[in-house]
Amino acid sequence: MMSKIPLMTLSENEEAIVVEVWGGRGLVRRLSEMGFTHGTKVKMLHSSCPGPVLVGVRGSRIALGRGVAMKIIVNPEADS
Repeated sequence: MMSKIPLMTLSENEEAIVVEVWGGRGLVRRLSEMGFTHGTKVKMLHSSCPGPVLVGVRGSRIALGRGVAMKIIVNPEADS
């Protein structure tokens, strides 16, 4: 069974696969344009309170607000 958790809950240097993005059309489109699409591998690079989290996706480093990072649902068990 696939476990689904928010991207925000990953530990630093932990990798996961994007399985879903919650939100309105605008947010989903914007995140998709940044590379957060189904099946994409992501890595939590930096996550310290307070402030944004730094995520590696498709060879880029992207800063996301904590609220937005809660809407990206990932599967941390995938180790491909």
